[in-house]
Amino acid sequence: MSQFITFPTWISPYVIPGLPIRWYSLMYLVAFTITFLLFTYQSKRKEIDYTIDDTLSLFLYTIAGLILGARLFSALVYDGSTFYWTHPWLIFWPFRNGQFIGLPGMSYHGGMLGAIVGSWLFSRRYRRSFLELADALAAGIPLGYTFGRLGNFINGELWGRVSAVRWSMVFPDAPRFSTNYAWVRDLADAVGLSYTPGAMVNLPRHPSQLYEAFFEGVFLWLFLWLIIRKRKQFKGYILSWYIIGYGFVRFIIEYLREPDSNLGFVIAKGAKTEPLALFHSVLNISLGQILSLLMVFGGVSLLLILGKRHKQAELKLKSAKKNIKKRK
Repeated sequence: MSQFITFPTWISPYVIPGLPIRWYSLMYLVAFTITFLLFTYQSKRKEIDYTIDDTLSLFLYTIAGLILGARLFSALVYDGSTFYWTHPWLIFWPFRNGQFIGLPGMSYHGGMLGAIVGSWLFSRRYRRSFLELADALAAGIPLGYTFGRLGNFINGELWGRVSAVRWSMVFPDAPRFSTNYAWVRDLADAVGLSYTPGAMVNLPRHPSQLYEAFFEGVFLWLFLWLIIRKRKQFKGYILSWYIIGYGFVRFIIEYLREPDSNLGFVIAKGAKTEPLALFHSVLNISLGQILSLLMVFGGVSLLLILGKRHKQAELKLKSAKKNIKKRK
């Protein structure tokens, strides 16, 4: 009896067969809509003072920055080659070999940086508090992000490492492995996967897209929305915890997600590093984990700096009030 799940054959990356409209693109629209609704919800509760026109302008800046940053980072950093560096005009060209392919590759970390720049430019243009709007955005982003990862799952991409857990899944486009290797035969036997000697088999893997959708999405959103948002102490508080929370969760889940084959491990201190689909050591670190660690350090630093400034401002205010009372 097999102890794994086969990727559902009825799932297609295309919304309508024959048309170049993919569920992944549609999921982006869902993500933006959810974040927009959560932002306006906070405005209606007077947590922030934004009209619908203000919010639409903010999202125009933020989404433009997100898309630019996500695509640039994916093409120039995650591609692992110099192709886009020498052909920069193709970074945003949606056609390849006469076919429409959209924008193949969007980086979360690049998208986050782009969104920060976009929202900062909005705050400068319209003289708004950047930290205040960033807090309101950060409180809703994870729930929207959930649908982005569901889009990855529908596309059958960004799969996890091979695994024998009962909920492991065989993704149709994942690389095959030769049964000439003992570890391949052992894992195939463990999950009840039939094979012939010397054949190439598609082993089950962690559905890491779903892990990310839940922990980086739903779980992080509940933490920020129900706990951190209710205990907000100063401007930038929610933003800081979002950066910390996402970086921490993403770092852990990256151990279950197969690194990009063109990049491998940026730090490979484990006893074994091949194949990438196997987990060998916590000392094998991917680029995504390095960027996530930087997020954690950056978020903690921001939390401490803003917290210190807030306390200093409170002390100055108390001191000023005492001086006024003395004068009276």
